[in-house]
Amino acid sequence: MAEASLGQTIVPAIVLMGAAVVSVPLFRRLGLGSVLGYFAAGVLVGPSALGLFSDALSILHFSELGVVMFLFVIGLELRPHKLWAMRGHIFGLGLAQVALATACLSLTGTIVFGLPSPVAFIAGAGFVLSSTAVIMSVLQDRGEISSVEGQKSVSILLFEDLMIVPLLAVVAFLSPLSREQSGWMDAVRALAAVLVLLGVSRWGLNPFFALLARARTREVMTAGALLVVLGAALLMDVAGLTMAMGAFLAGVMLSTSSYRHQIESDIEPFRGLLMGLFFLAVGMSLDLSIAAAEWQRLLFMLIAFTVAKGLVVYVVAQLFGTAHHHALHRTSMFLQGGEFAFVLYAAATTGGVIDDRNNALFTTVVILSMALTPLLMIAADRLLKTKASMDGIDVAQDLNGKVLMIGFGRFGQVASQLLLSKGVSLSVIDTSPDSIKDAARFGFKVFFGDGTRLDTLRHSGAATADAIIICIDDPKAVMQIVELARHEFPRAKVLVRSYDRIHSVELIRAGVDIQIRETVESAYLMGQEGLRALGFGDPDIEDAAKDIRRRDLARLTEQVQGEHMSGRDRLHIQPAAQPPNEVSVSK
Repeated sequence: MAEASLGQTIVPAIVLMGAAVVSVPLFRRLGLGSVLGYFAAGVLVGPSALGLFSDALSILHFSELGVVMFLFVIGLELRPHKLWAMRGHIFGLGLAQVALATACLSLTGTIVFGLPSPVAFIAGAGFVLSSTAVIMSVLQDRGEISSVEGQKSVSILLFEDLMIVPLLAVVAFLSPLSREQSGWMDAVRALAAVLVLLGVSRWGLNPFFALLARARTREVMTAGALLVVLGAALLMDVAGLTMAMGAFLAGVMLSTSSYRHQIESDIEPFRGLLMGLFFLAVGMSLDLSIAAAEWQRLLFMLIAFTVAKGLVVYVVAQLFGTAHHHALHRTSMFLQGGEFAFVLYAAATTGGVIDDRNNALFTTVVILSMALTPLLMIAADRLLKTKASMDGIDVAQDLNGKVLMIGFGRFGQVASQLLLSKGVSLSVIDTSPDSIKDAARFGFKVFFGDGTRLDTLRHSGAATADAIIICIDDPKAVMQIVELARHEFPRAKVLVRSYDRIHSVELIRAGVDIQIRETVESAYLMGQEGLRALGFGDPDIEDAAKDIRRRDLARLTEQVQGEHMSGRDRLHIQPAAQPPNEVSVSK
């Protein structure tokens, strides 16, 4: 019996993991993103397709812990002073978008679909609450969470998370089953829970983790981190607030803790796994029978709600001074409904505000919108790729500098300073109009030109230059320029920025005069400063640096003559043995 029970538990887990392992890499390979891959896998194994799972709702409720942990991690990144600095966006931008979108979608439901006002309000409000999981995943994948536009999106999401509380209160007020109940006690209970959580977070969590740290057991620290997240979520849930909001507040209060990074690394594996499970569960919740029976009404509602919300998001973004390009990007992210809509629709159904049919219809619309969001964002990204303006930019023509520099990014800018300090005349070309304009702000004259083209090199003065310095970060383009330079302009010395060691080997074989790995000098400097921080004296540091440079050069020479693994015996794998009487650290 025990073995059968264990097997019954393992098989569903294997099915879910197998579906994710197959679909997610496939969808990422197709350029459709991991979120859509999870959705597709969920639909496939759910009750509407293969029917391998019949209770998708239970899995969805459990997997919401992934969203909870995700918001906890986001809270860890937002220190209280930073969150306070965002208050204008949260209660300005967030309030404006939510209020206007709710009004617009409610009117759409009433006028276009003939829904009663309370039902239209519930349908619209649920669709207004965008998916925190989808949008935050996209922002994280793009590395935009800490950007200005990313912070605005985070602010809107935070306000939407806050809105689930008053929306549930409105549902209770509209419900014929609970109108006789007073909402004052609920409000007091919610406020008390927030105060308790803030108090515990402020004065209790640091001593708690300090106590766990003394045990010097990783598993205990992990258990403590999970306890904090789940405890905060449960407290908010009992108080009638969202579990995600509780986890977020706990994360914010722990953001200044010295244990922040340890906690984040402990939570990360659980967060990633549960977020994937959440997207799978959303896909499993899609009722294809409803989609088939009412596909025309469902499709019309999806289009109407998406267009109405998109217009509001764009208009609000413009009203708050967001550039057209960024406003369209934000619109493409916020077109969908979110996971909190399921909570709102379920509460409205339980309270008798909407019936089961409307609940299923609205829920399906939200799920489809979440599934379509990655596709809409990919389309938006491609449509919004505009060619940079060439206003004020000169094309390379009849240049005659002593040195031709190709590429003026962060590497080229630093390299140019030494040459300019000695009065060397430079001809600089770059293919990025934005980089050229940025350089002009500081007084640099950079010309537009593609160094991989022979005619551009001629117009840039390569034939008369004493040296050609290649500072771009595209190894393939670098090799094209090197081949042209060595063949067409043999009198010029060719100095190249190398991407890595393998690239250096290829460049040496191609006959360049000098190749410099883009990170090697800063890495040497970091190692030297590390020794200095440990108390080593300057003579020892200089000896170590010379030895490592000598070893590296010898290894590189062997690799040029041999293969990738040649010279590996010259690497320090373990601490080098010191002579018995040598004292390397100054006391």
